[in-house]
Amino acid sequence: MNKLSSMRVYLCGPMDRVKDGGRGWRDMLTPKLQEMKVVVLDPCNKPLDGAYEGPELRERHTTLLAQHDFETVANEVKVLRRTDLRMVDIADFLIVHLNNNVQTCGTYEELFWANRMKKPVLVMCEQGKLNVPRWLFGVLPHQHIFNNWQELIQYLHDVDEGRRTESYNRWVFFNQSKI
Repeated sequence: MNKLSSMRVYLCGPMDRVKDGGRGWRDMLTPKLQEMKVVVLDPCNKPLDGAYEGPELRERHTTLLAQHDFETVANEVKVLRRTDLRMVDIADFLIVHLNNNVQTCGTYEELFWANRMKKPVLVMCEQGKLNVPRWLFGVLPHQHIFNNWQELIQYLHDVDEGRRTESYNRWVFFNQSKI
């Protein structure tokens, strides 16, 4: 069926407080999504000139903060935030990686931003569904919260093939022949 073909997904999760800058899970998941012909919007690989977010920038910000140059850090992070929230705007759905051991700020802003637009927000929590912050059970359909990547990927395959037809008032599939 390929219901997810040409849909855009934003890969949401911590970057600045994790050792790999958030690359590991994104690099693992991206080829699987591309096999389903999903367009991947990755904040680690921003599709915008001049909005790179990587180890060099994190080191630069650490140095600037130590020098109390808050103005420069604020101005640079505003560009990153604007870019990431714009990617959330144009995404058809989000995949969110949560790790309760990592303090995160942008991840939750992006998650809630997408939720207000009633987009499918699929959450995988490192500590399992039982340990997802309870607030999220009041925000998202619990069917969109997963224990591991295998469950989430299987769910996407089921949606893609039309085996999961419940939408929880989130999934919208346009007839591509009418576009």
